[in-house]
Amino acid sequence: MRSAESAPSPARAGPAPGHRLRRLRVALGTWVAIEASAQSEATAADAIEAAYAALTEVERRMHPEREGSEVARINSAPLCVHTPIHASTWEVLRLAQRLNELTQGVFDPCLPSSPGRMSDLELSGASAGPSPWVARRASLALDLGGIAKGFAVDRAIAALRAHGCDAGGVNAGGDLRLFGARRETLLLRYPDHSYQPLLLQNAALAVSDLDEPRRPPGHRGYYVRSGDCGGARHYAAVQAPDAMTADALTKCVLLCSEACARRTLAELGGRDLTPAAARSAVDPCL
Repeated sequence: MRSAESAPSPARAGPAPGHRLRRLRVALGTWVAIEASAQSEATAADAIEAAYAALTEVERRMHPEREGSEVARINSAPLCVHTPIHASTWEVLRLAQRLNELTQGVFDPCLPSSPGRMSDLELSGASAGPSPWVARRASLALDLGGIAKGFAVDRAIAALRAHGCDAGGVNAGGDLRLFGARRETLLLRYPDHSYQPLLLQNAALAVSDLDEPRRPPGHRGYYVRSGDCGGARHYAAVQAPDAMTADALTKCVLLCSEACARRTLAELGGRDLTPAAARSAVDPCL
């Protein structure tokens, strides 16, 4: 599953200080809404443009097949050769590696079309600084779609902050993050089409729904490869401090046993909002 497309519907909040702008565009294979509050309309407008540019940059680097993508370059690199990557790609891969370890191999962004797994990917240490690298020890088909969209939302939030916004939010399909004084009561939609109000401020929310019919084309899938498999659920909702963590943790809730998912959520500061009725395993492991 590349990403969740079942998005919570924001309810209107009270007026924000300064100037508040909102834009809606197609990006990352879905509609992306960005809202910014700043001391001037020009500042908010410039910040939104920078946020969309940040989304595009992440997509360019981490698309699994697009020419010039770092992920495509990793997948085609000779075995055991150090492939230079951007620090942002290293950051996403490091979280994927950590989750792979925490879930004993269940979280694995390497598709089964090739034999290699996340454990076959070697990352440079943090001491590599501005020159990180990655090397693969086996043929693999890395696909970061189930985690990179959340990271793109985080980069867009960072761009809003860097360009002088005091509050704002980014909603990319099933991945949402708010910062600053921005406070929203969201309507979290459940699989049975019921809704649950959720107050969110300075936090992120991710929703994954395997039964969502409007998922964008190109979903490649997240697959259980090994380890503690509790059965594939169809729906997960997770709140976390940042969107990349929330996005990734929905995959753990979907694929791991409940005990493994709880441990992983606790380790990364996530909160499982999945309703009890959606937690029972309904399908065998993929």
